[in-house]
Amino acid sequence: MQAIRVYEYGESDVLTLETLAQPEPQPNEVLIRVQAAGVNPLDCKIRSGYMKEVFPMPLPFTPGMDVAGIVEAIGSDVKAFQVGQAVYGELKMGAYAEFATAPQDAIALKPQTLDFVQAASVPMVAMTAYQALFDRADLKPGQTVLIHAASGGVGMFAVQFAKWKGAHVIGTTSAANGEFVQSLGADRVIDYKATPFEQVVQNVDVVLDTLGGNTQARSYSVLKPGGILVSTPAPPDSKKAQEQGIRAEMVNMEISASLLEEIANLLDSGLVKTVITQTFPLSEARQAQDLSQSGHVRGKIVLQIST
Repeated sequence: MQAIRVYEYGESDVLTLETLAQPEPQPNEVLIRVQAAGVNPLDCKIRSGYMKEVFPMPLPFTPGMDVAGIVEAIGSDVKAFQVGQAVYGELKMGAYAEFATAPQDAIALKPQTLDFVQAASVPMVAMTAYQALFDRADLKPGQTVLIHAASGGVGMFAVQFAKWKGAHVIGTTSAANGEFVQSLGADRVIDYKATPFEQVVQNVDVVLDTLGGNTQARSYSVLKPGGILVSTPAPPDSKKAQEQGIRAEMVNMEISASLLEEIANLLDSGLVKTVITQTFPLSEARQAQDLSQSGHVRGKIVLQIST
């Protein structure tokens, strides 16, 4: 099979296309004929070595976590899936390849209304947004949530999930993506380049921080007492949160087949949607990751591995 390999940490030029032996599923795994693989900022961080202390990878490795494809074979203990079924899910690694193995509790049946490219764009960002808003922040109907980078992968799902829950949604984004974020359901959109959000937002119940750094530091002050900041990229400052009388947590996405099933139902019902900004063939994984690293992607980037 064809697969992307990483032999050393570095820039995108360490991504090489090679021919490898097709993997064999373990008893609790399925073998997936990969149709598409999502490209996430986390993929780039792992490839660069930025995450090696907390996310060590034995070299060489095949990158990629978001996967959508067709079950090619099943392990002896697999009862939930059959050969030929269309599935999507989240791998520990290995999606940038024509075949990949996945534990049966890391995948679910593909949403029926989505093609494979669309399905591959969903797992990481949708599960992250869902767990941040509901498992960590316990977002309730009628509450107000501020979502940073609302046009990005996590942001676009967070806006839609929050509206589905009945929350009042404020999103920050660039002017070019303002109408897009409104179309997702945001009640208010702030152009972060034109207006410092902390000057016009106050007393929100939840902040979803997908950026970290200075944006995170400026977000504590907009929360009401007892509110919560949930961060995806970096641990928040617990001391500063305590001084402000708020809570602050980091969310580390946990793979859940049952959540993938619930998200598939929301997608199939039309309550939420996914958006693809660009697709690339497997041979252009470098270009795909370079675009991801630019930090100005609307929605998701996907590798279309089989046509």
